[in-house]
Amino acid sequence: MSFRVIAIPTKVADLVRSTMKSPGYGHPAHVEVAAGYGPCRHCLRTFDIGKENRILFTYDPFHGIEPLSLPGPVFIHAEPCARFEDAGGFPPTLRKHRLTLAAYGDGRRLLTEDLVEDGKIEPVIDRLLRNSAVRYIHVRDTEAGCYDFRVERP
Repeated sequence: MSFRVIAIPTKVADLVRSTMKSPGYGHPAHVEVAAGYGPCRHCLRTFDIGKENRILFTYDPFHGIEPLSLPGPVFIHAEPCARFEDAGGFPPTLRKHRLTLAAYGDGRRLLTEDLVEDGKIEPVIDRLLRNSAVRYIHVRDTEAGCYDFRVERP
C-alpha cells in the first residue's frame, strides 16, 4: 500500500457520543436522521439516508499535526462503529462521489488541490505523495466542502 487512510480516532468518536460536545471546543453536538450520505468520519462508510442517526459536531482535522486550527462540521454514526483501518486502502463507498484532494505542506500550507470525479483516486494520491513537500492530503467532499479524512505516506 502506497498510502494510509486516517479516519478520526476512536477516542474522539467515543468522547463525542458520550458527552454530546465537540472535542476541544465544547460546542453542543447534534443528532439527526441522515439526510445525506456523509460519510461517517470514523468508519468512513456512507450513511443510510433516512434510516441511520448521525451526530454533527465541530472537528479540527489539523489538531495534533499543525499549531493553527481550522475547525469545521463533520458527522459520525450515532451508534458505535468500527474505525476504518489505516491500511484498508481507499474507502470503496466513496469512490462514486466527487472528491477534492487537498495536498498540504509544512505549516498547513495548501500546495495544490485535485478534483477526482471518476473514482480513479490512487493515481492522484500517488502523484501527490511523490512530491516531497506534501506532508499529508485531506480528502474532502467536493459538493459540501467538508473534511472526510486524511491520507499519509505509510
